[in-house]
Amino acid sequence: MNDICCIGHITLDKIVTPKQTAYMPGGTSYYFSHGISHLKDTKHYKLVTALAPTEFKAVEDIRAKGIEVKVIPSRHTVYFENIYGENQDNRTQRVLAKADPFTVEQLKDVEANIFHLGSLLSDDFSLDVVKYLSGKGTLAVDAQGYLREVRGKKVYPVDWTEKTEALKYIDILKVNEHEMEVLTGHKEVKQAAFQLAEWGVKEVLITLGSLGSVIFAEGCFYRIPAYPPKNIVDATGCGDTYVTGYLYMRNKGASYEEAGCFAAAMSTLKLEASGPFNGTEEDVWNVIHKR
Repeated sequence: MNDICCIGHITLDKIVTPKQTAYMPGGTSYYFSHGISHLKDTKHYKLVTALAPTEFKAVEDIRAKGIEVKVIPSRHTVYFENIYGENQDNRTQRVLAKADPFTVEQLKDVEANIFHLGSLLSDDFSLDVVKYLSGKGTLAVDAQGYLREVRGKKVYPVDWTEKTEALKYIDILKVNEHEMEVLTGHKEVKQAAFQLAEWGVKEVLITLGSLGSVIFAEGCFYRIPAYPPKNIVDATGCGDTYVTGYLYMRNKGASYEEAGCFAAAMSTLKLEASGPFNGTEEDVWNVIHKR
């Protein structure tokens, strides 16, 4: 039995800026796995991913960190192209290839206390998969992928069509400010959190960037600070790092607030460097106590 199992596609990302073009792996499962590998109690963590054989090196790099990985063969790897202008807020995104969705049959031999679905596109995980995994353990979901649909090669923002049915089965849901509004129609954090809880989510995590984050659970709100970074280098994967820290601490029995603070501090350290989180658990606690 694993403590935590992250399920999701590792991506091939093409990053085009005015200065250079770079290729690198990415995706929730990539940032989650690398991040958790640097924390103390990670012996019972497992990654389930699907990608084409041409990108297997990304899997071997994760296995080299002592992490168990189940690879489901896929015809293609999810291939994102992100083109940035001089202003980094101006991004054009395309999906040049899609991996096969995950199925119930592929996940029948996977056991864990907590399952985290790192959705990247709207059809990664069917409602059947959500229902099935919710019966096997605590189910956490990042909503981002359910709100992105590919038509041709372009990515379009969409609402989650089966949300009211799916959210009944989801224990922990992570959304950012924009995703919160798309899902609920509410711009105000408390109203959005109430709505998500009414649909069945037990722990609502709303990240607000430099304004911190809010956790709503068991009828109570917890305001989590954003610890100031020493410098801002790379925000890619910060949301995934937040969920990594939160689930890691919740699995250890931490309170909602303690898990949230650990998640926020871990995200701050991720923001200060390129690539996945590569600090230590002591580094995270130092951010909490000193900043």
